[in-house]
Amino acid sequence: MRFVITALALALLAGCAQNPVTGQNDFVMMSESQEVAEGRQADVQIKKQYKVYESKALQDYVNRVGQRLAKQSHRPNLQYHFTVLDTPEVNAFALPGGYVYVTRGILPYLNSEAELAAVVGHEIGHVTARHGVRQQSAAQAANIGLTIASIFVPEIGSMGGQNITNIVGGALLSGYGREHELEADRLGAQYLARADYDPQAIISVLRVLKNQELKDIELAKQEGREPRRYSGLFATHPDNDTRLKQVVGEADKLAPAAPFEGRAEFLAATDGLAFGDSSDQGVVRNNHFYHADLGIAVAFPETWQVHNLPDTLVAVSPGGEAMLQMKMDQQPSGTPAEYARRMVGYGAQTRSLDLNGLPAATFELSNTMGGVIYQGKYAYILAAQAKARGGLDAHRNEIFDTVRSFHTLTAEERKLVKPLSIRVIHVRAGETYAKLAQGSPLGKSAESYLRLINAQYPNGEPRAGQAVKIVE
Repeated sequence: MRFVITALALALLAGCAQNPVTGQNDFVMMSESQEVAEGRQADVQIKKQYKVYESKALQDYVNRVGQRLAKQSHRPNLQYHFTVLDTPEVNAFALPGGYVYVTRGILPYLNSEAELAAVVGHEIGHVTARHGVRQQSAAQAANIGLTIASIFVPEIGSMGGQNITNIVGGALLSGYGREHELEADRLGAQYLARADYDPQAIISVLRVLKNQELKDIELAKQEGREPRRYSGLFATHPDNDTRLKQVVGEADKLAPAAPFEGRAEFLAATDGLAFGDSSDQGVVRNNHFYHADLGIAVAFPETWQVHNLPDTLVAVSPGGEAMLQMKMDQQPSGTPAEYARRMVGYGAQTRSLDLNGLPAATFELSNTMGGVIYQGKYAYILAAQAKARGGLDAHRNEIFDTVRSFHTLTAEERKLVKPLSIRVIHVRAGETYAKLAQGSPLGKSAESYLRLINAQYPNGEPRAGQAVKIVE
């Protein structure tokens, strides 16, 4: 253990550099030029994983806001790059070296340029404080310590030695979550104030994103999945977070008397923004699913909640007691009935079907039922399960109607396969979110989503003449 600690101490001493924010020495094992090179290389990988959103006007707008903030940062000479990624994920993140990303999925939940600046400013704070570099350096130190120590003590390479190193490495890395997020918010608030925005926009945007997270937690419980969380969000609600309020409040003394909000500018820039699924992932319209590339369509029960997730399509019954999933197998074998029996067991009741020329089969056991449909070279599996035995009984007809609704996409249906988009309207007298939600392609959750994207969740209502966002 003495060798491990000595080796780590040597690595720490070798890697001290001045922090651009605090002026104090930090442990880093990367020069600024190396940091920029790392970020540039990772940027290539990010853009392979995610498409860049195809709107030059929106990209230019986000870049202008980002560059305005970057000039006020502790590292104004760094070359910053701001990119909107084409993904419905609610997120923003930064790479070392000045590469900052905002997803199109987070933009609908913002309502002003100041709130956009709050998101971007927070990520710039991670860059200026070199959080990513410091994390990576700490991890490298733990590995270097293990390598050096193992030269002197071969047993260090054993499982026990690995555990010791993990403990030491864990100690080095502790505090890199909450403390770094608070520091990024403190720095972001300063940059907002210096750029003539209200630093309290940090609190406003975190409040909206926390509400979005709480709503998604409800849906995730129904769907049996992990909720989607914004990476910079804390466990507590920002209204109850004393330390968050304190670090953001420090920037109030720097704020201008009349800060720029930019609500009209932001709404104009995001009018027409794609919302939710992209056509690559298929789209859901009024509980009907359409996928142009695969050439398929299926209708789910009208009263069920349908959610198009990256790796599966999920429909949940009104009470949440039953769930119907659709997945695809790219290499099926045998007939649909044989496939079904292999999948759920040979004790299942199976029945072969012809769905408008598509070979298919239904299957049924006490607590699972559904169907297998072959279309082209793929198999599509619709499988329903319940939380409790007998939970599918009341939904049996709906489940098999869904299986029988599966068909090849028609020419008319192909016109529906386009992304939903944000549209800005002005509310007329007497209009409520319930009325605006009528006929919405967002289905049963439309009213909640309209409140969320307009920062009036859970019970707010629009005023006559107010500019609000709807989804169409």
